[in-house]
Amino acid sequence: MTVIYVIIAILFFGLLVSIHEFGHFIVAKSCGIRVEEFSVGMGPAVISKQKGETKYSLRCIPFGGYCAMTGEDGASEDPRAFVNQAVWKRFLVLIAGSFMNLLLGFVIMFCLYADAEAFIAPKIASFMEGCPYEAADGLQEGDRFLKIDGHRIYISSDLSDYLDVSDTHDIVVLREGKRIKLNSFHMERIDYDGYENKMYGFNLGYDEGTVGNKLKYSMNMCCEFVRWVIQGLKQLFSGQASVKDLSGPVGIVDMMAETGAAAESAADALYSIFYIGAFIAVDLAAMNILPIPALDGGRIFSLIITWIIESVTHRKLNPKYEAYIHAAGMILLLALMAYVMFNDIFKLFAK
Repeated sequence: MTVIYVIIAILFFGLLVSIHEFGHFIVAKSCGIRVEEFSVGMGPAVISKQKGETKYSLRCIPFGGYCAMTGEDGASEDPRAFVNQAVWKRFLVLIAGSFMNLLLGFVIMFCLYADAEAFIAPKIASFMEGCPYEAADGLQEGDRFLKIDGHRIYISSDLSDYLDVSDTHDIVVLREGKRIKLNSFHMERIDYDGYENKMYGFNLGYDEGTVGNKLKYSMNMCCEFVRWVIQGLKQLFSGQASVKDLSGPVGIVDMMAETGAAAESAADALYSIFYIGAFIAVDLAAMNILPIPALDGGRIFSLIITWIIESVTHRKLNPKYEAYIHAAGMILLLALMAYVMFNDIFKLFAK
């Protein structure tokens, strides 16, 4: 069964990359930009077909893909070249890849929630006897947590994540349609009769599994995924995590396969794999939009800076300099990917 989950994970990862490149492709075509090749996968072509001005290829390595546009990395005389298009068209093409990954993550979560009858909501249904936080100037039944210490509350598990950080919080709740602020509100886990562990003393309610709530919770989960990515980046730059903790395609496929193999049933395995897949899709969307050379975010950043400079100076900048920057960024990015891949392989053999 593990082999099956490995195959599913590989195909899924290939889908994540292909859907990203398809976003660039479909928007480029819609904007009239000449696309020379759209490829699913990398390496030697298994199948290749020329249709009109574009070649469509299926290549043997599933980890990758690309949408090659005329004038993408340099000057071109072709009026339909990417470099010769209006700024807004280039922006839409560049942002489309991340948007498609985000959309895929959202669609996956919505499908996973399709059979949900209810969702545990970050709102108070009742209090335990003796809870000191129930008061006219404190928390009340029906309060829905919106923010804790400035952090948006998307799902119920966010409550413990932020309440456990300290004993005093700035809390915002929604009460009868109004936002209520509880500043410097003391709140900690305490003992209650009949319970072994310390608790905050309130029980959470439920939101019905309506179509609207399924859409809402799918989007909330995607927002939660983005927050996890941001937290991971903070840990990386603060030294709490290192480059060795990063995982590339090999590590991700291994993690998805292990998760599937450890599940009690095939249905649970697929649910877990697709849940991880939704997170990776959103992760790719968030990471790709970072202003790093060679990534879409870096190209968007360069596009905006170039537009500002050209608007002020009324002089056209030579696109080759931007191409040099992205080429250097690509070399560094490939070096990082190679390091992560070999580190993932080493971890596999070390198990």
